[in-house]
Amino acid sequence: MILRIAKFSRSISNAPRRDPVAQNQKHTPQHITGMKDLSKYRNIGIFAHVDAGKTTTTERILKLTGKIHKIGEVHDGASTMDFMEQEAERGITIQSAATTCFWKGYQFNVIDTPGHVDFTIEVYRSLKVLDGGVGVFCGSGGVEPQSETNWRYANDSKVSRVIYVNKLDRIGADFYRVIAQVKKILGATPLVMVLPIGTESDFVGVVDLLSMKAHIWDESGQPENFKIEEIPADMVEKAKEYRAQLIETAVEQDDAIMEAYLEGTEPTVEQIKKCIRKGTIDLAFFPTYCGSSFKNKGLQLVLDAVVDYLPSPTDVKPLPEVDAEGNETGKFAIIDPTAPFRGLAFKIMDDKFGALTFTRIYSGTIKKGDTVLNSFTGKTERISRMVEMHADDRNEVDTAQAGDIVAIVGLKNVQTGHTLCDEKNPATLEPMVFPDPVISIAVAPKDKANAEKLANAIGKMIQEDPSFRVETDEETNEMILKGMGELHLDIKIDILKRTHKVEVTVGAPQVAYRETITKSVNDSYTHKKQSGGSGQFAKIDYTIDPGEPGTGFIFESKVVGGSIPKEFIPAVEKGFKTSVDKGPLAGYPCLDFKVTLNEGGFHAVDSSNIAFEIAAKAAYRQTMVKAGPQILEPMMKLDVFAPEEKVGDVIGDLNRRRGMIQGQEPTPGGVRIKAEAPLSAMFGYIGDLRTMTSGRGQFSMEFSHYAPCPKNVSDDVIAKAKAREEALKK
Repeated sequence: MILRIAKFSRSISNAPRRDPVAQNQKHTPQHITGMKDLSKYRNIGIFAHVDAGKTTTTERILKLTGKIHKIGEVHDGASTMDFMEQEAERGITIQSAATTCFWKGYQFNVIDTPGHVDFTIEVYRSLKVLDGGVGVFCGSGGVEPQSETNWRYANDSKVSRVIYVNKLDRIGADFYRVIAQVKKILGATPLVMVLPIGTESDFVGVVDLLSMKAHIWDESGQPENFKIEEIPADMVEKAKEYRAQLIETAVEQDDAIMEAYLEGTEPTVEQIKKCIRKGTIDLAFFPTYCGSSFKNKGLQLVLDAVVDYLPSPTDVKPLPEVDAEGNETGKFAIIDPTAPFRGLAFKIMDDKFGALTFTRIYSGTIKKGDTVLNSFTGKTERISRMVEMHADDRNEVDTAQAGDIVAIVGLKNVQTGHTLCDEKNPATLEPMVFPDPVISIAVAPKDKANAEKLANAIGKMIQEDPSFRVETDEETNEMILKGMGELHLDIKIDILKRTHKVEVTVGAPQVAYRETITKSVNDSYTHKKQSGGSGQFAKIDYTIDPGEPGTGFIFESKVVGGSIPKEFIPAVEKGFKTSVDKGPLAGYPCLDFKVTLNEGGFHAVDSSNIAFEIAAKAAYRQTMVKAGPQILEPMMKLDVFAPEEKVGDVIGDLNRRRGMIQGQEPTPGGVRIKAEAPLSAMFGYIGDLRTMTSGRGQFSMEFSHYAPCPKNVSDDVIAKAKAREEALKK
């Protein structure tokens, strides 16, 4: 698990697709007949912590751009983008939704992503295919836990962003405090572009620091009802101060403009915008705005910022192509509609019309009726229908080209991360790597009629969500669902029952324990079989050592002089590698150890690959029990909000759950407590927290690392594993 998560982190932190420097001229054809004007495209995502107002912000954007005419509210369960029943009921976004809209002649392909930590994977895969983003922060909540995670993903994918501080009409809202948190917690440089006029219930508009004018909205709630006026007298000095800071930061992006500025020539607004655009694309800073999406105040300036400062598809470095091992080939998916077709499937969604494969097209053009190659499966797929999505509505399109995001209908064998390409010019784009789940539950169909429906439904759900895994326990024949948290699995069960009409019996949640070792052991094993038929012989001398956390399984051969022929050494590695799924204590996968093959012996006739593989498997069983095995449990990073008067109760409860308190931070209306606690102790925590805090407490939790269990917990895990084994024997 740790190894997979390490790979996940590396895959996004090393993502070479983005480049702080605008794309080299040679990659971008400037005058190609039939090419859309990609300078007027903006592929953007909207992301934030749960309840910061992402979906409400998206609704307002759709209204402002004329995409919808009636605004649906999240709290009423009527928003356009949260179209799943479960989203409408819970008031949260569960899956990313895509739409296309237009602002001042620019085309926005917008993806609204979830905020809850259990659905972070939706944010990761959306950021993977976007060129820019809008990070939404709550004016009173500030930089919350999921904001940090999403910001980190965006940094790793080198996605340019503008910041929007929302909910300034809320009690406790403080724009300047949020700016300070962005600097301190995210380590980012916010470039303040506007200042709020009034706060909380008195928030009426913003001062635009570029034009030095005030934008004041009336109380009608209509976004178009605003006036541009002179700055209020009591804000003039502060506006001048912040404008000077803005200009000083921006002009650092252009030596000539900075030199002129230092000599006393103030740059024009166009020159300042040019510098801001360069700095935003270079990730040097993040233009920062504020407003109230719910009250329709301040969003026009954010939309203008998307146009002015976020990159078009041609402003980011083209995505590299990779070989079968994932190494870069030196070739790129160039933004050119006449180049060979290259597209990345980043999301699968099943609906009443069939499977929709959301695809970002990086290079080339596809038309209805074309045949494309899936480079992962080696199979071709026919493009029968393509649509531009508007949440769960769609518009048919006949062609799509580099820079577009479309949904292709009815592809059979495509999964998230697969590359679709020209069958005559095959290529693979950098794939997506997803972390392993940390929690599982067993489910069983209530009767035979539901059994077949369950299998079909699960197949569709796995395609849609790569962080959702399913396996069958061969011993009990139970179906085990694995996910990223309690809410994640709770939603999956709900979708099974309501969307797919499958009735299931659900078991208690189970923790994904792991095992490791603590001691080094030198050992030897000889496999000898000479009764009947051809004989088998293999002898291996080896050392098993504990590894560093996150290193996974490592194999090294130090055999010299031919005591084991070279052709048999891979079989030894395979024998150990296939054994790691079953640890010596309770049968959980074993992490972080190294096997060194030192010496051995062979028989000229009776030795074979299979003999050495069997020897390695037996050696694993023989030695791991001697190497100080221990149970590891998943530790979760917690961020708990509690009213001030209940902090003592909450901390006491966390201590009882074996939690380690790592810090406290006062916020408007309460205290944020940062802690780590074992997943096994956190089941049902939200109910207990709400009881302790009279319904006012909130928390978020995400996987941190694996850590050794205390002896009493370890003994209990081992005892349950043995009891399960005994029950199966009977």
